[in-house]
Amino acid sequence: MNLKSIFYPSSIAIIGASTKVGSVGNDVVKNLSTQGYKGKLYPVNPKADEIYGLKCYADIEAVDGNVDLAVFAIPAAFIPAEIEKAAKKGVKGAIVISAGFKEIGKIELENELVAACRKHDIALIGPNCLGVINPEVKMNASFASFMPEAGSVAFISQSGALCTAVLDYAIKLGIGFSKFMSIGNKAMLDEGALFEYLMNDEKTKLIAMYVEDLKNVEKFREMSLKLCKGKTPKPIIVLKSGRTSAGASASASHTGALAGNDTAYEALFRQSGIIRSKTVSEMFTLIQTFLNNPVPKGDRVAIITNAGGPGVLSTDTAVENGLVMAKLDPVTAENMKKELPPAASVSNPIDILGDAKADRYKLAIEKTVADPNVDSVIVILTPQSMTEVEQTANIIIEARRNSDKPIIASFMGEESVLKGISTMNQNGVAAINFPEEALVSLSKLTQYGKFVKSESHEFGSKKVDSGFVKSKIEEAKKNNISAFPEAEAIGILNAYNITTIASQIATNPDEAEKIAKSLNRKFVMKIVSKDILHKSDAKCVFLNLDASQAKDTYKQIIENAKNYKPDAKIDGVLIAEMVDAKRGAEFIIGVKKDPALGHMLMVGLGGIYVEVFKDVAFSLTPIDKTEATRMIKSLKSQAILKGVRGQSKLDEDALIDCIGRVSQLVTDFPEISELDINPTLVLPAGEGVRALDARIIL
Repeated sequence: MNLKSIFYPSSIAIIGASTKVGSVGNDVVKNLSTQGYKGKLYPVNPKADEIYGLKCYADIEAVDGNVDLAVFAIPAAFIPAEIEKAAKKGVKGAIVISAGFKEIGKIELENELVAACRKHDIALIGPNCLGVINPEVKMNASFASFMPEAGSVAFISQSGALCTAVLDYAIKLGIGFSKFMSIGNKAMLDEGALFEYLMNDEKTKLIAMYVEDLKNVEKFREMSLKLCKGKTPKPIIVLKSGRTSAGASASASHTGALAGNDTAYEALFRQSGIIRSKTVSEMFTLIQTFLNNPVPKGDRVAIITNAGGPGVLSTDTAVENGLVMAKLDPVTAENMKKELPPAASVSNPIDILGDAKADRYKLAIEKTVADPNVDSVIVILTPQSMTEVEQTANIIIEARRNSDKPIIASFMGEESVLKGISTMNQNGVAAINFPEEALVSLSKLTQYGKFVKSESHEFGSKKVDSGFVKSKIEEAKKNNISAFPEAEAIGILNAYNITTIASQIATNPDEAEKIAKSLNRKFVMKIVSKDILHKSDAKCVFLNLDASQAKDTYKQIIENAKNYKPDAKIDGVLIAEMVDAKRGAEFIIGVKKDPALGHMLMVGLGGIYVEVFKDVAFSLTPIDKTEATRMIKSLKSQAILKGVRGQSKLDEDALIDCIGRVSQLVTDFPEISELDINPTLVLPAGEGVRALDARIIL
């Protein structure tokens, strides 16, 4: 779909143009007619002759000539019919500012609007939005009151009210926009579709957005990766609301209990190369940092300061956020030491003392930036009576212009440093109030650089019996069964070559004894019931048994199950070989399906304490080998896999392979809503993993 009609129209009709000052229909006409737009404007209002000196038309069909873009500010119920009329005038873009659609429950009306636009190949922004601004051509097709500066940031927002605040704040920070879009209900054009357009927009260098929810996640993920991994990467900064949703539903699995909706978004953003902001303030800090700096070649940062305290605090923040304090080249340190006062420190942080004037900052910045051991520089200034704020600001501006390394300034204070900050903001330097914020942003810039350079390694093709799993799921659907207990779940895992343990189901005490004798080793006994998923809670798991105990244990398990849940349907007792857990470590692999974002896969320290320690990592499926490896490396318990306190190194490769097989299973069968393999016993290197217990929910 061609979005040129939205951003570069040669003619615009305003349906619902109003003579009432302060109304949406009046503001849109005023903005378009008074802020520099050079195209033709056609206000449509049957009750007026002219608005702001422009001739009014009774109907869009009365307009002379074709119309590229139509902006709608009329009651929602009339818009689908007006779209039909607009199509006859050649309209290829529509901005529906009007509310009254899905957001108030009128989904059918919104569907009717979309159907009309699709029928005539009309690109639709909205409904229920602020509108669209393109500063490049002075087009303010919105009811925001002023035209922002032209620049290289494209801003997309689901909130119209936030848009106006962003526009106001951007002026102070010297941020200009290539495109500015309020997308409201995003009935047709959502973030993914706009990403596709912005990927080829030469004016856009960075995308910032406010998100409440996402749909068409596959498209969003695909286009995000193309933007981040393209020939000329375009960073995406997202401010996502709803981080602390308290409405999580009860879950039958450990994974479901641990996975919140925001966890899924966190995984999506990380896997898509998106930089997440948690506050409006941080979003602007990130925009400044990313817009005004190249991606650093590494994670070594140098901090220059005229105050010891902020230098030490900044060091803590740098290390806590994954940056490395650069060790200056001895030649750099020696040369700097010769020219600085004796009390100055040339270790990192570089303390040039409280009486430092602009010339001392110039010396320290030039030598530090030139040091081959430094990848990025933070310059901290606290205002003293002798501090030359504006001169120092100009030195930083010059250094940033002549360097291929990030240089971020943090001038601490308000009135006394205001002119210096303003000068830097207007001249391409990220000037951030607090050094801690500057270092967090630099850390995210550094991480982004690593993501851009990272390579993807896929899992090799895996031989599986998907036909068996398909038949089991179809049978379950036919019988209105929504959960596979362990005995059936194990069969599904086996079909995907996930190694389990030898087991059989007994339906009476005698059969239990017979199976136990055939195993000829220690074994475990567990209840088999679709109504009892947490078997330990029901006291229906017995360990380390021998054949002589089989009959009595069978009877005890049945009795415990009936006491726990009298109406539970009991299919028998599972008898499984006992595996020596001391030879390995218990992990968990699980899946929880998010209704909007898809399957979220979890791996972490397992066993009965998984929800206590919560040492887990999440990713959205499908995942590749690179992502599975990253998940393992992010765990505190990874040290166990490497071998601790004289224990053997465990089979980390087999665990990674198992994660890949689970990802393939739930990708092949989206009907699976929850899955737990807990514990997944990771054995010594070369011996693989064993799925000791499993449950699957449809």
